[in-house]
Amino acid sequence: MMVFDVKRPLIPDIAAAAGVSTATVDRVLNRRPGVRKATLARVLKAAVEVGYLEEEELNRRLGPTFARVVFLLPQGTNPYLTGLNGYVREMAQQSVEPLKVSSHFIESFNPEALVQALRRYGRLADVVVFMAIEHPKVRQVIDELTGAGKRVVTIISDLPTSSRSAYIGIDNFAAGRTAARVMGRFCTAPKGKLALVAASRAYRAHMEREMGFLALVEESFPHLGVIGPQEGHDNRDENYVNTCRLLERHPDLVGIYNVGGSSDGIGRALRESGRERQVCFMGHGLTPDTRAMLVDGIMDMVITQSPAAIYSCAIEVASGDVLNSSAVAMEIYFSENLPPT
Repeated sequence: MMVFDVKRPLIPDIAAAAGVSTATVDRVLNRRPGVRKATLARVLKAAVEVGYLEEEELNRRLGPTFARVVFLLPQGTNPYLTGLNGYVREMAQQSVEPLKVSSHFIESFNPEALVQALRRYGRLADVVVFMAIEHPKVRQVIDELTGAGKRVVTIISDLPTSSRSAYIGIDNFAAGRTAARVMGRFCTAPKGKLALVAASRAYRAHMEREMGFLALVEESFPHLGVIGPQEGHDNRDENYVNTCRLLERHPDLVGIYNVGGSSDGIGRALRESGRERQVCFMGHGLTPDTRAMLVDGIMDMVITQSPAAIYSCAIEVASGDVLNSSAVAMEIYFSENLPPT
C-alpha cells in the first residue's frame, strides 16, 4: 500500500498565495487589529485556497460585517460608568476597519432620553450597545432597530423581553445572592438591620441584585432585617444624604449593600459617623474611590465586571464572532486581593 505524506499548509504558504507578509497572515489568523478589510478578505480566501481553512470558516469570518458601532452610556457621577466610557473612547480611537467605534453619554434613568438617543444614533450605526432601561418605549425602539437590520446589544443591565441581539454582563441575581452570603457571614451580631441602596429600579440589573440579596437573606439569615431600597440615582450626594439618615434612624444598622454606583457618598457618611468599622459595606464597580475605601477598611467587598471584558465581548458580537449573549465573569475583590492599577 502506498502512503502519501500530505503536509498541512503553513503560514508562509498562505502569505505567498495572498501576496502579503507572514506577519500580516499571523494578524489575520489570530484576529489582531491593524489589517485593512480588503487585505483581511484576501488572506482568508488564500487560506481556503491552500487548504488551511474550510470554506465555512471563511464565510463565518467575513460575514456579517458591521462597520459602525456606537456605545450609549448613562451620564452622572457613577465612577464605574465614567471609567467604562473612558475606556470605550480610548479603544475607539484605536479601532480599525472593518469597525468604527464611538461612545456617547446620555441622560441617566430617563427612558425618553434613551429612546431619542437610540433613534438618533441607531439611524447611522450598524450596532448599538447600551444599558437598557425597563420601559415599553425602549422595548419598542429596540424592535424598530432590529427590524431595520441593526444589531442591538445590551450591557450591564438587560431587557430580555425585547428583540435585542445579545446581553453582555454578569448574572445580577447571582451577584445579589453573593453579596448577601458574604454579608451574612461578616455580620456576626445576633440581630440587626441591613440597608439596600439602589440607583433606580428602572434598571433590571438593580432589581435583580436586590431580589437575589433579599431571597438569600430571608433563606439563610432571618435574624437580619432589610431596610429599603433607598434610591440614590447613582449620585454621590444623594447617597450621602440617604446614608446619613439611615445611620441616624437605625442605630442597629450592621450592613449596607449598594446595588448601584457612586459608593463614595455612602463611604463619606460612614466615615463621618465613625461607624465605618461597625457597618459592613459592600457595593459594585472597582474604581479609584472603591479601591481606596477597600484599602482604608470602609468598604468590605466590591463586585465588579471588567470594562475590558465588556468591550471585548461587545466587539465580538458586533463582528459576528458571537451571535448570542455573552456572560462576563463576576469579579470579587477585598482589600487583600486588589489587582494592580
